Amino acid sequence: MQAKTLIHASNLYYNPWTGALSKLLVERTLSSGGMHDASRVFVCNSGSEANEAAIKFARKTGKVVDPSGGKVEVVSFNNAFHGRTMGALSATHNPKYQKPFSPMVPGFVQGVYNDVGGIRDLVTERTCGVIVEPIQGEGGVMTASEEFLVALAKRCREVGAVLIYDEIQCGMGRTGSLWAHGSLPRDAHPDIITSAKALGNGFPIGAVVVNDFVSDKIKVGDHGTTFGGNPLACRLAHYLVERLSDPALQQGVLEKSKLFKDGFAKLKERFPELITEVRGRGLILGLQLTEDPSAIVKAARERGLLVITAGTNTLRFVPSFVVADEEIAQGLQILEDAIAATR
Repeated sequence: MQAKTLIHASNLYYNPWTGALSKLLVERTLSSGGMHDASRVFVCNSGSEANEAAIKFARKTGKVVDPSGGKVEVVSFNNAFHGRTMGALSATHNPKYQKPFSPMVPGFVQGVYNDVGGIRDLVTERTCGVIVEPIQGEGGVMTASEEFLVALAKRCREVGAVLIYDEIQCGMGRTGSLWAHGSLPRDAHPDIITSAKALGNGFPIGAVVVNDFVSDKIKVGDHGTTFGGNPLACRLAHYLVERLSDPALQQGVLEKSKLFKDGFAKLKERFPELITEVRGRGLILGLQLTEDPSAIVKAARERGLLVITAGTNTLRFVPSFVVADEEIAQGLQILEDAIAATR
């Protein structure tokens, strides 16, 4: 019905769905056990745009916290992927992505994921923001330890830096809870969460959820968007946030995850020289191999199964939340046949 009513209008004019979506995102974030002080939302069009906004918000916060102008560094981590626009790309310390477009935006610092001991020297008084994926998708389905995220949050608060959780891949129910960080203690919660992808179920939208520490420092005109917050995208996302925060759907994610993990365990038993580790939570899972998986990917495709890679020699599995148990069994059988065909 929204498509028949109004698809787009200038944000000079009020539309009810931008506010309704923002309100719902804040309410469901709070009730899910995620970011306990979530207060406001900026709506945009994509994950890269969401991360660009988060980086800008961190830089502006740094200027307010330290008017001398020295608080400008943004910390991100090895194997991260935050997007392909210049700010998000500068936080993605991977030569494959950066080299064709160098030089990068200055002020970006790389740290080692899950290195608790390195946090103090990494995050300093010069740091305005830290951006991290609670579960790295492109990086190989690597999960941040609770100890690491707790220590990172503590250090951010010590130096007045903004902590950004990029949950574009791992959020919105993907782990069996609304946000991947929802199981963390409150003192490890972020100041900003970025989201996209699942928020629109294929329709372009992104969102940046912030707390008052950040929103109090952002003024009208500091950032903007032409199409972000349009009525059609926000109406669609409003429905999807309701759907993705449904406990029954999230329980289903956990049950389907167990089917995958049980199947992967059997594969590991059959091919112990090939499969070394199963990683991830919910329906963002990785199967770590000892060799290049391209032959397996090809063999699986020829048999009717599409599977993608991530990181180094990792098969990545991010299926639909409503994939049928029978489809999971069929896919696992095809994967087993494809592996066997390449031995």
